[in-house]
Amino acid sequence: MRISVSILGADFSRLGQEIADVERAGADWIHVDVMDGHFVPNITFGPNMVSSLKKCTKVPLDVHLMISEPQKYIPAFVKAGANWITFHMESEGNPVQTIAMIHGLGAKAGIAINPGTPAEAVFPYLSMADMVLAMTVQPGFGGQKFNAAVLDKVRLLKAKAPSVPIQIDGGVNPETISQAGAAGVDICVAGSAVVGKPDYAAAVTALRKAAESVAD
Repeated sequence: MRISVSILGADFSRLGQEIADVERAGADWIHVDVMDGHFVPNITFGPNMVSSLKKCTKVPLDVHLMISEPQKYIPAFVKAGANWITFHMESEGNPVQTIAMIHGLGAKAGIAINPGTPAEAVFPYLSMADMVLAMTVQPGFGGQKFNAAVLDKVRLLKAKAPSVPIQIDGGVNPETISQAGAAGVDICVAGSAVVGKPDYAAAVTALRKAAESVAD
């Protein structure tokens, strides 16, 4: 399982060091939560932040667009250095066109669905998407409780398209990551389970061990 560490809760007064610590801890990706204050009730990062992060790390930047009009901003985020762009099914725009735009700009495309959106909503796009993100919390704020019922959607998605990686985001910790692994999740976004802990490497290692225990 890959671990994508969210920087939403990072200390922005020392962001470069935070990113270095996350990378040194063994994170596979850096997860960037982009919120516009409209699609979700919070405002976070723009393309300039992604550009700055790109200078600080060699691991892929996993950019999650929780915004109303993704097509309007995708080119700027890809130009800034995003390797993965994930947009929401619930946002504006035709998903086929959005995926084509992301691919045309040279990035990988993910489709996200909120806890209340059925897995079947993304079935028509599974052959085009590079990843599906099943939100295990309501998007907008970090630190929420893991919604285990979403793992039923993960199982449906894996049955429908076994080769498409499934990511979850929200409430991930050593206990819930083992549940996720058992359901077939391929990538877990970890925020407060890593960032803010005294030892980032120990936190990432704990997550990996919990995920690997399922395979054992």
